[in-house]
Amino acid sequence: MTDHDEAAQPDHRDTDTAPGGGPQPEDRDRDRDRDRDRDRDRDRDRDRDRDRDRDRDRDGSDGEREPEPPPNPFDQAGRNPLGGSGGTGGAGTAHAARTTFEHGRAERRYDFRGDGQVFEDNTFISQFWIDSGPPAVQGAVPEETLARLTDIYCETTGYQRMKQLLRSCGLLVLTGEPGSGRTATALALLSELTDDHVTRLDPSTAVHTIGDDALQPGHGYLLELPPEHGSDPEPGDEDRTAPRRRRLTELHLDRFSGQLRAKGSYGVVIVESGDLADRILQGRYGAFCPPPPPADVLHRHLRTLLRGEPDGALDAARALASHDDVVRALGLDELRPREAARLADHLARHQKGELTREQLLEDCGAFVRAQARSWFAGADRPGTLPEALPALNAAAFRIAVAVFNGSAYSLTAEAAELLAWELAVTLDPEHPTGRRLFGTHADNRPVVARSVVEDGELDLGAARVPARVIRFQGDALATAVLHEVWHGHHNVRGPVTRWLRGLCDDPRPEVWVRASIAAGVLCSWDWVYGFGELVRPLAALDGRVPRMAAATALAEAARDPRVQPAVAAVLRDWARAGDPALLDTAVLAHGYALPAASVRSSLDALGSVVRSDEGQDPDVLATASFSVVRLLASAEPETVVERLGHWLGDGRRALADLALLTAIGTLTLRTTHLWGLTEVPHLEPHGRRPLLPALLATRPGLTAPLAGLVRAALATPRSGEPALDGLGSLLRRAARDPETLPVICGFLPLLATTPRDRDRLRGLLTGLVRDRDKPLDKSAARRMWDAVAEGAER
Repeated sequence: MTDHDEAAQPDHRDTDTAPGGGPQPEDRDRDRDRDRDRDRDRDRDRDRDRDRDRDRDRDGSDGEREPEPPPNPFDQAGRNPLGGSGGTGGAGTAHAARTTFEHGRAERRYDFRGDGQVFEDNTFISQFWIDSGPPAVQGAVPEETLARLTDIYCETTGYQRMKQLLRSCGLLVLTGEPGSGRTATALALLSELTDDHVTRLDPSTAVHTIGDDALQPGHGYLLELPPEHGSDPEPGDEDRTAPRRRRLTELHLDRFSGQLRAKGSYGVVIVESGDLADRILQGRYGAFCPPPPPADVLHRHLRTLLRGEPDGALDAARALASHDDVVRALGLDELRPREAARLADHLARHQKGELTREQLLEDCGAFVRAQARSWFAGADRPGTLPEALPALNAAAFRIAVAVFNGSAYSLTAEAAELLAWELAVTLDPEHPTGRRLFGTHADNRPVVARSVVEDGELDLGAARVPARVIRFQGDALATAVLHEVWHGHHNVRGPVTRWLRGLCDDPRPEVWVRASIAAGVLCSWDWVYGFGELVRPLAALDGRVPRMAAATALAEAARDPRVQPAVAAVLRDWARAGDPALLDTAVLAHGYALPAASVRSSLDALGSVVRSDEGQDPDVLATASFSVVRLLASAEPETVVERLGHWLGDGRRALADLALLTAIGTLTLRTTHLWGLTEVPHLEPHGRRPLLPALLATRPGLTAPLAGLVRAALATPRSGEPALDGLGSLLRRAARDPETLPVICGFLPLLATTPRDRDRLRGLLTGLVRDRDKPLDKSAARRMWDAVAEGAER
């Protein structure tokens, strides 16, 4: 038997055989099934190979798809990373927000005590004149008090009309703010009409409960309602156990007026500004009590206090009141009569040698803080929401004005409503409240916060728009209000931080810029709490707006040299944390320079981030370039330009791309959008222009290195197209700006140093002139064409 025949014989060594030598029937069936399965698997593999071959032929590949090309970082070159979210807004908004808290940045720490005293470090300051409860005098007003009032009282505007109304009706309701001279005016009126027979009623007295037997003939009665009665009670409290106030109506006043006239007596009721005051002013008994001129009040008090002093003491004291250091220490645009009287006392003591100049300034600095303290002392009493809501609304409005001081009234009022809701649900979580639709009128509401509404402008970046803006009547009030709320009332921190976080997520720069800078101020006062409750939650959110707000808050907090190292440490940790949101926030924060303490250190940090990323994430590179452009718009552009040149020659592509993207950004980004938290006054007139012409006009020494950067961006293949587009946009703007056109024409020759450069620029100009939709002005184009002619750079 041949080998072939042997190999062809079936091998039954591994199978069980029948006694006759052949396989059993069940074994034959099993072999047949196995062969059929093997054939089916072979056919499946053949079909899979055929399909793979077909795909390979169609794709022209070897069976593996080409990897997608990495994102091009230059696709978004020259764009603001916040552009789709509302942008950074205009420099005017940031400037106003910065100056809001400028007055209190270097102030000392104060501890406000509950007994009406202030301790400033080791200095004791008496503040007994703050309203902290019922009047000190009950019953009949002493004759000596009325006699002294005759010497010091300044007749307010409308005094004679008030006296005539009081004579005819027997009753007068005076409205106004505490300290505005309401009580003095009421006492003067009653004293004059009753021959000094004046009685003060207990503030808790309700007008409708006064009986005839409580009134004496020919007497005057003064009733000063407490602040919580200055607004109408809220409806919807039928299920509460606390008693509700009875609404003071014209009917109650008619009854009281009749009682007074029957006795030949007179009465004055004092009501604080609010809903009730607004309604009473529309009736027959109401009159607004404007404060008298503070200079007159000051003069009258000084004249009394310095009686018997050497000649010239009165004039010296009045002159000292107008000195810059005294005015700045006061921090108020105009003193109220009570404050003017208090200042007169300080000035008189200084003239008598009882106070040094430093002590005088310290006492003056307590005025604004005492105002803030009186605003929030017991603002939530009596602890039930309907009763406390008017006071909470007033408190929220004052805090909102502190944050939005100098901004639109509409934004401030809306923010105040949001904060009032936060305060209300914190006080009473079980009974959320709505908004009153027709409460205190907008014309009367600002007085609650010692503020005024006037015509102004809002800087939107691309344009300025008219607006009704609200501001405190004193540049120290904003800091004093936030300081009092933050340090004096811990339970208010929760609703305030939630409120600020919500505002920081608002895409409108007019909102988030204000809120973020206020958040930064609060963080500088208490870093541990502020960072944990304000900044860290914002930085972790999705979206550029809250991250930019967190970066702004960190930069603002870093103004305090004691806090700056903590901010720098946080940014270093975030840069290495591996969290894209935290990294993005850190890169944005370095655009302010303040967190790293210098422009050079911020550039080091940004370069380190880009080197670590190696250009893998185009978003990181784009955000870093935006921060570098913002540093270029700071007070040290020379440092930035030098570093950009170094990055271009470094040899590492990521750093070179960072420099190229920054160069493109100078062509397209408006200077006003690149605001920082430090002043750069020389750039302010150029806010509407791109950064490059602004720097060329204000820093002519940087012309050559800037030209080198732009020339490199135009000549590099990967950045050439977006750089050329950016330059075309710049040339269009220059053609419409007579001041910028000669600057750009002087710059263009430095971009046309080779024939290829000139051909590129001339091709760009030709395309702009021939643009069918927006052709470039031909006269401007001719000047630019001549500027890129051969030899024009010499």
